[in-house]
Amino acid sequence: MLPVKGTVRRMTPSLRAAPLFALTLALTLASPVFAQDAEPLTPASVVAAAPPSDWTPIPSSDLLVMDLAPDAAGKPRRVIIQLVPHPFSTGWTYNIRALARAHFWDGLSVYRVVDNWVAQWGDVDEKRPLPDGLQSMGPGDFVTQVERDQQDHRDFILTPEKEEIVVSKFIDSYAIPAFVAGWPVGLDQQGGETAWPVHCYGTVGVARSIEDMGSGSELYAVIGHAPRQLDRNIAVVGRVIEGIEYLSVLPRGTGEAGVYTTEQERTPIVSVRLGSDMEEAPPSFEYLDTASASFARYLQVRANRDDAFYIAPAHGIDLCNAPVPIRRVPNG
Repeated sequence: MLPVKGTVRRMTPSLRAAPLFALTLALTLASPVFAQDAEPLTPASVVAAAPPSDWTPIPSSDLLVMDLAPDAAGKPRRVIIQLVPHPFSTGWTYNIRALARAHFWDGLSVYRVVDNWVAQWGDVDEKRPLPDGLQSMGPGDFVTQVERDQQDHRDFILTPEKEEIVVSKFIDSYAIPAFVAGWPVGLDQQGGETAWPVHCYGTVGVARSIEDMGSGSELYAVIGHAPRQLDRNIAVVGRVIEGIEYLSVLPRGTGEAGVYTTEQERTPIVSVRLGSDMEEAPPSFEYLDTASASFARYLQVRANRDDAFYIAPAHGIDLCNAPVPIRRVPNG
């Protein structure tokens, strides 16, 4: 089971076919420089100053709420996952919604924890039947086609809302780095014809074998350094937006591939529900719009820290080290 000063700008036809180095250089030269502020900005201060119009609500139907058994002190442990939007990993997210509605994970466990890698949950004994009607996926489903708009030289992904692809100029070893609808994504280096969500800390993916691509019944969360080599080899279906600490601090498995050797070591799952199916009012969250001016400034400041602590600004940032800001908001 595998489990700079400046901002961002859009891809243009002349950049689509350019090598990654040329693309990065062109974006660097074309990026505007923000005016100097009286006090050095920090990522937190940029996020705090973002106007309400730059925040986008997360639908409760996109939330997967997993309640683990309380810890040894009796403290509740709730892990909240945001599912990736259509059209990314669509077959898998369809199955995950069906599995949650069937209460498939209730009474199962987190049974595998590997240091600097993943925490995985599901049916380790493979005794629980899957609900009927689940979809089967192939390797081609790991990527999503990009829609081209030749008229105004912009590219889009057809999420429930038609979302523009915002390309980051920061160099990435694995892909052309970009953001779509609040998610970090990679674009292929042959002109950006396809896009895919990437593996960062807290990313949730579908465990699979060599023989098949996985149904979505076995899930894992990344609890270590971003394993980007898994991109396009395993389906990314979501990200933990609250409660990752309940997975990352679990004891590491000592059996083969980090699987716990005894049932007593496993962490029981009490329930997994879609936010829209909860009996209680579901939690509410929103993310900073990745096509907004606030997010552009947030990226610029994260890459060019010049507040009091920083002696040598990096002038660049890894895609996974620029997490999209997400905040909980009051219900109603």
